[in-house]
Amino acid sequence: MISPRNVLRHELIGLDVTVVEASNPALSGLSGRIIDETRNTLVILGNRGRKRVQKHRTRFRVTLPDGVLVEIDGSALVMAPERRINALHTTRG
Repeated sequence: MISPRNVLRHELIGLDVTVVEASNPALSGLSGRIIDETRNTLVILGNRGRKRVQKHRTRFRVTLPDGVLVEIDGSALVMAPERRINALHTTRG
């Protein structure tokens, strides 16, 4: 089950997200659903359509399936999603 403690080890696609802070001020406040993830970006589908947001130097607020809000420093996400999930599983057991 996804929780604030293990959110980095889970798939983010499908979760609701808000950009809390970004190096590009135009992206601050952007919210929607994560529809894709690459090594360096999240693709968010919101009212303004699809936006590709860099992970590095961006702070995200993610809503977990149980409604809990979690803030994530995007720099902790910079890695191919499948590698991030596997790497964190092997280093933490």
